[in-house]
Amino acid sequence: EIRSFLLRFRAEGFPPFAELCLYMAVRCFHVENLILPNLRRGRHVVCDRFSDSTVAYQGYGRGLNIELIRQMNRRATGSLVPDVTFLIDVPVEVGLSRLRRSPDRMEGEPLEFHQKDRQGFLKIAEENPDRVVVVDGTQSVESVFSQVVERVKGFLNCP
Repeated sequence: EIRSFLLRFRAEGFPPFAELCLYMAVRCFHVENLILPNLRRGRHVVCDRFSDSTVAYQGYGRGLNIELIRQMNRRATGSLVPDVTFLIDVPVEVGLSRLRRSPDRMEGEPLEFHQKDRQGFLKIAEENPDRVVVVDGTQSVESVFSQVVERVKGFLNCP
């Protein structure tokens, strides 16, 4: 419900810090009620987005203090960090051209915002080479999929 609120277009402006706080609230709720219980059961958890997205979007994209965002992420997640993160990287124009529906509020941001986000994600990958795997998303879907599957198999020690 909060995510839907965040992504809806609105007439009034959305203060970047309010946006950050709401994303952190959602993240904390998600970690406490879904991720941690499953990890405690010995299950693997796959997320579409996690704390790196907040650093990229609200830090690099919105210009909020990155160290503050990292501190808030640590508090919201109990310092939980993914074991592996896949960054499917494409030029901004390519990514936006792949939308198959009307853009939401974040997707509808100006090109410059998305370029800052992409640079933020690439900086995060550069700073965390043992955790973040960058995959060239301009390749075929099959190629991207098989690269991710191979890395996951290696991570899980599967044949």
